[in-house]
Amino acid sequence: MDYFLMILAVIVVIIGFVGDIIPGIPGTPLTYLALLLLHWTDKIQYSARFLVVTGIICVVITILDFVVPVWGTKRFGGTKAGTRGSTIGLIVGVIVLPALGIVLGPFGLFGIIGGPFLGAYIGEKTGGAPDNQALRSAFGSFIGFLTGTFMKIVYTLVIGFYVVKDIIVVFLQS
Repeated sequence: MDYFLMILAVIVVIIGFVGDIIPGIPGTPLTYLALLLLHWTDKIQYSARFLVVTGIICVVITILDFVVPVWGTKRFGGTKAGTRGSTIGLIVGVIVLPALGIVLGPFGLFGIIGGPFLGAYIGEKTGGAPDNQALRSAFGSFIGFLTGTFMKIVYTLVIGFYVVKDIIVVFLQS
C-alpha cells in the first residue's frame, strides 16, 4: 500500500502542476494532497508543524490566486467588466479553443496567456472604456494572472521536490 501511495503522490504532483497553469484543476491543493499521501505511508512521516505550515501556505496561495488577478486589473485602472472579461477570456482560451480543435501555439499557450489579456480588453471596451484604459486593464489582468501562476508553480516545485526526494530516500533505504 505504501508504494501505491507513493506512486499516487507523484501522479498528484504532476496533475497539480498542470492545474497550476490550467484553470479548473486545483493545482495547489492537489500538490498539498501529495504530501498527505506520503505522510499516510509507514515509510515517510512529516512533522505536524511542517504539514500545518505547508497547509497554511497552500490556503494563502489558493486565496491569493483569486485575489491577485483582480487586484492587478484594478491596480491598472480596470473595472468589473475588465475582470469578468479576463475570466471569460481565460475560460475561452483554455477550454473552448482546444475543444474546437483550435490550438494556437504550443499546447494552447496562446490561449492560456492571451485569453485573459484579450478578455480584459474586450470587457473594458464593452464597458465603454477608451483604448488606453482598456489596454492598461488588460495588462494588469495579465500581470495578475502571471503572478498567481508563478506563486502556484513555485509552491508545486517546492512540494514536488520534497515528494521526489523522500521517495528516492525510501527506495535507497530498501
